[in-house]
Amino acid sequence: MKLTKDAKNAVMIGGLCSASYLAVYFARNILSAVTPQIVESGDATVEYIGVVSSLYFIFYAVGQLINGIIGDRIKAKYMIAFGLLLAGATNFAFPYVFAYQNAAKFLYAMTGFFLSMIYAPMTKVVAENTNPIHAVRCSLGYEVAALLGSPLAGVVASILVWESVFITSSIALFTMSVLCLVFFIFFEKRGIVQYGKYEIRKEAEREGNSLISGIKVLIKHRIITFSLISIITGVVRTAVVFWLPTYFSQYLGYDAKVAPTIFTVATLIIAMSAFVAVFVYEKLKRNMDLTILLMFSLSTVFFFGTYLVKNPVINVGFIVLAVLTSNCSAAMLWSRYCPSLRDTGMVSSATGFLDFLSYMAAAASSSIFANSVSTIGWNNLILIWMGLMMFGVLIMIPYKKIFKTNKSKEEI
Repeated sequence: MKLTKDAKNAVMIGGLCSASYLAVYFARNILSAVTPQIVESGDATVEYIGVVSSLYFIFYAVGQLINGIIGDRIKAKYMIAFGLLLAGATNFAFPYVFAYQNAAKFLYAMTGFFLSMIYAPMTKVVAENTNPIHAVRCSLGYEVAALLGSPLAGVVASILVWESVFITSSIALFTMSVLCLVFFIFFEKRGIVQYGKYEIRKEAEREGNSLISGIKVLIKHRIITFSLISIITGVVRTAVVFWLPTYFSQYLGYDAKVAPTIFTVATLIIAMSAFVAVFVYEKLKRNMDLTILLMFSLSTVFFFGTYLVKNPVINVGFIVLAVLTSNCSAAMLWSRYCPSLRDTGMVSSATGFLDFLSYMAAAASSSIFANSVSTIGWNNLILIWMGLMMFGVLIMIPYKKIFKTNKSKEEI
């Protein structure tokens, strides 16, 4: 089937963004993939890795908030290219200063901040330069790329020593930085990418204070509900996935060298969540709310199965399905909800804010999980994860429709 001009442009923009995001998620999943190696070698403890990862998530979260706002005012090509370049530099230096804990913490935290320069501006440029259907497909593309970053990190970690894994990812970041700058310049000259097409909605500026009025516009677009969804799914897609190799090793008893391989296979399956989400979304007649409600419900059931079943193989299957279905809810948030904010002119700011909440939750939970393992144990931790999914179900229950239906029955 011959593609239309709009579709071809969307493929080019989406392809570049997806490749860039694969490099980003390759880099950000490395520490998780190599943690069993580092701990087994005695170079660091689980608690120390927990602190490092939490600092990364905090800086990444704050960076999302700051860079999201900046991304509505500065061209995406500069934000993305320089973010990749600077992240590559700090990521490259990290293993060389690992023995110096304060320096290592700072460098890894700054890697998180620089990587936060990518996502919100990327979502904005996609939303503003493709039609809504293509925007969802492009967002789906780089969400899949993000999910593939975990197995890629696992594969490299199973082949190379952990220091070399960081260097390899830095080379990928440097390469994508150059390619992004070159291709965005080309897109601009061809008119494929244009800026300033959607300014902050005029109704948000009438009251004089653009910040307050902008918040009011986003509240009308259900930003509060999706903020809660961002927090819940952020814990699972980031913190829970981060600790999976350690979970496989410590709780299920797999060898430290085998755990990264299982992690690779698990995350490859989890990477299919975006496809599953869109498939279900289409089957449910593009009902985003119902899709999210269904996925949170399934994730609750699968986490309960993880809690009940002790057989390692079946347990891995349950926890993979639990994370996959939770990530389906996240896919709806990032692939469907965020691009839908195009007409507000605040796609980058809103996306950055939601990602900020997601990673702040991940930062707090990652450190809590690391310390909770020795106190309450993995089994009780699984119940906490299940509780988060149950909270997601409660958020998405259509109370207004239920009460409206009951009221209508009473009137009859």
